[in-house]
Amino acid sequence: MQNEILRENEGKNIEIAVDGKRYHRIPIKTKLIVKDDDLCEVAKTYAGAHLKEGDILFISEKAVACSEGRAIPMKEIKPRRLAKFLTRFVYKSPYGIGLGIPETMEMALRECGVFRILFAAGISAVGKLFRRRGWFYKVAGYKARSIDGPTQNTIPPYNEYVVLGPKKPNATAKTVASALGCTVLVVDINDIDGVILGSSDDTLDRSLFVRILKDNPLGQDCQQTPMGIIRPL
Repeated sequence: MQNEILRENEGKNIEIAVDGKRYHRIPIKTKLIVKDDDLCEVAKTYAGAHLKEGDILFISEKAVACSEGRAIPMKEIKPRRLAKFLTRFVYKSPYGIGLGIPETMEMALRECGVFRILFAAGISAVGKLFRRRGWFYKVAGYKARSIDGPTQNTIPPYNEYVVLGPKKPNATAKTVASALGCTVLVVDINDIDGVILGSSDDTLDRSLFVRILKDNPLGQDCQQTPMGIIRPL
């Protein structure tokens, strides 16, 4: 059972070196996390027995959001004209939909407000003049950045959902940490960059853990590994 759970995902590496130190990033396979799941119980059930002293548990923001009921069926989202218009100008990344479809843009308008999204779009347009990307999300904030749309590899039923960012990632990290007795991070990591949305330890260097997880050792489609363990070597 241990070998089945504690294994690297295909195309990923368990070990990484950062600033001369080595770390294991061990993906943890879990049940499909859905609305009203108790993350503390899920973490205890699937990761608890594998945690050692000094380990850090990291949980994807999508798993946290799904447990909070922040997954919205696509069919229930009716994009306004503005959402359809703004979508035309979104950079289409090979790593995910982001706000590249009207449904996700509509949810960004609801989550962040029309003014903020329009202002972010204007700043993004200026950035493009200087061939700079990423300005939109810096202005729009983590609520916009954390919105995930369905892709062909998204595990059902979330291949027909838009998933918003978690409500209170810091509070969630602290709650799970208290239940497990280890440091916990809530992370938004993809194959090109990432951010630590929540941490149970306010003194932790979040930028360090972004680099430790920069190549995204998790997998949330058929791998079904929405959490993992960081283990200093």
